[in-house]
Amino acid sequence: MAVPKKRRSKAKKRTHRSLWKIYSPETMICTQCGELTLLHHACKHCGYYKGKQVLKIKVKKEKENKET
Repeated sequence: MAVPKKRRSKAKKRTHRSLWKIYSPETMICTQCGELTLLHHACKHCGYYKGKQVLKIKVKKEKENKET
């Protein structure tokens, strides 16, 4: 079994752990609809990328409430 020969100092331990970070994904505002989108990805809301429509987005029809 592998066992360390020497104890890791506090400074070495802390510098090693300093790289353990959680990053949030980079986002930007869509130029067409104003929704937040991921960088270098087509907008999931409107389907535009760099001013051109590259995806066809299906729009669900809302049901009309019938009052009886």
